Amino acid sequence: MIWEFIQDQILGMKWLNALIRNALTAAGLDVGTRIGGSVQFFVYDVIKITILLCTLIFLISYIQSYFPPERSKKIMGRFHGIWANCIAALLGTVTPFCSCSSIPLFIGFTSAGLPLGVTFSFLISSPMVDLGSLLLLMGIFGTKVAVAYVVVGLVIAVVGGTMIEKLHMELYVEEFIRNASGVDIDSPTLSQKERLVYAKDQVVSTFKKVFPYILVGVGIGAVIHNWIPEHWIEAVLGSNNPFGVILATLVGVPMYADVFGTIPVAEALLFKGAQLGTVLSFMMAVTTLSLPSMIMLRKAVKPRLLGLFIGICTAGIILVGYLFNIFHSFFI
Repeated sequence: MIWEFIQDQILGMKWLNALIRNALTAAGLDVGTRIGGSVQFFVYDVIKITILLCTLIFLISYIQSYFPPERSKKIMGRFHGIWANCIAALLGTVTPFCSCSSIPLFIGFTSAGLPLGVTFSFLISSPMVDLGSLLLLMGIFGTKVAVAYVVVGLVIAVVGGTMIEKLHMELYVEEFIRNASGVDIDSPTLSQKERLVYAKDQVVSTFKKVFPYILVGVGIGAVIHNWIPEHWIEAVLGSNNPFGVILATLVGVPMYADVFGTIPVAEALLFKGAQLGTVLSFMMAVTTLSLPSMIMLRKAVKPRLLGLFIGICTAGIILVGYLFNIFHSFFI
């Protein structure tokens, strides 16, 4: 019962939803109508995600202050084989929230001479899986779904990086990265006050970048939640369409958002009858394979390696989506 309270009232903030409903009703807005329901959904999700976002960014940034790029490189350099991929994937969970933010770190790690497969494990896990997504998913989809999402994300990162390593794709990294000379610069030891200031600065910086996507994502979620008929969603993304996972993945690829912007859309789709695996595939595709990040990555790798990366991630995301749909009863 304690965990249910944490999940519903602290992470899910159901008290906030009731408070907003009562406030809107007192203001004369009928939340039972489409317009009223949309306003309630929008206000509630924006406030809830903003509170969680700022709290999680602060905590994750504080943790991240112990893992600057130089230290992360040294940690990953101590391991070999699949263990190195596992460490890189785990380190990806404490990095920034979107794929575009992860690519400069990927370039730095590759220039420093780390194995290509290891750096790709980092590149896959960094946008797809983070500590913030774990806690936020717990509040919306439940503990089982949140933990499973993180685990399968890490598996995709490890398997994808291992495959790229086994295929020896080093020649398909752009020459300016392969020829770069890595410079080891020891990061200064930060005091507790400096770590807190760093975390606060990261909250302000990341919030400014992420908040527009939260507004767009919650706005789309509000439209889906209150205006799109349920049978439409079920027909396209429900169990009657065997290609729903593939469609959701392909639709998500050209979009650009982080996990905080996609969760409101995913929440609304699930409420309207979309299958769990289909919704999670959409989230993974948006956060990992967004078009802007692929354009940035193309500057660092040649088309053949970029195509292999996209293919591995897409196949893994689709496979995960179907597995979630097959075993969806376990997560209910």
